[in-house]
Amino acid sequence: MPRKPNIAIDGPAGSGKSSAARMLAQRIGYLYIDTGAMYRAVTFFALRKGINLNDDQELASLAKKMKFSLVRNFHDGTVTLWCDGEDVSPYLREREVSENVSRVAEVAGVREHLVEHQRNFARIGGVIMEGRDIGTVVLPDAEYKFFLTASIDVRVERRRKELEAANKSITREELYREMTYRDEMDSKREIGPLVIPSDAVVIDSTNMTLEQVIEKIIEICGGGLRSVL
Repeated sequence: MPRKPNIAIDGPAGSGKSSAARMLAQRIGYLYIDTGAMYRAVTFFALRKGINLNDDQELASLAKKMKFSLVRNFHDGTVTLWCDGEDVSPYLREREVSENVSRVAEVAGVREHLVEHQRNFARIGGVIMEGRDIGTVVLPDAEYKFFLTASIDVRVERRRKELEAANKSITREELYREMTYRDEMDSKREIGPLVIPSDAVVIDSTNMTLEQVIEKIIEICGGGLRSVL
């Protein structure tokens, strides 16, 4: 049986990359990996343990000790991230985590350990991995690379609805400031910055539905996906 190709999807918050990657993985039977969730998990545990977020050595040590696993729900195909035997998914979108994850993600030691985990997950193929440096750093040899983007207004509104559905309150103005700050932090960090891979297909989802984005990705991948389905 031929090895299934890997698909890398990068983009800023609210671009639709998480939803597209998750639904595409369910549709074609691939493993969905949200690398951003892993950085959020490190941030969550650092906050829980009272670690100084300006202490790079302590953060790197924490990341090195953490054991990550992906648990698939065989009823609906969804995948949840577990850390040290605990399902951390309910905590990853907490406000304090969102406000501090960029700081944690810029620590070289943290990125080194998490990238190693991410590459191990993708070793056998058949993975759709999304994040901010997948096509450039984590899986530079991925068979298919996409970069999703959208206008800041659309991205803010998408995230607002997402938080509203989770009964989390935040004003549009606060969310705008938070997301533009995150964009700047992610784009300017020295290690694994948010950039468009030179060989990626750019998809602007501003005026596209989620279904249209997924169909576009499948269309571009073409027979490369169908041959292994």
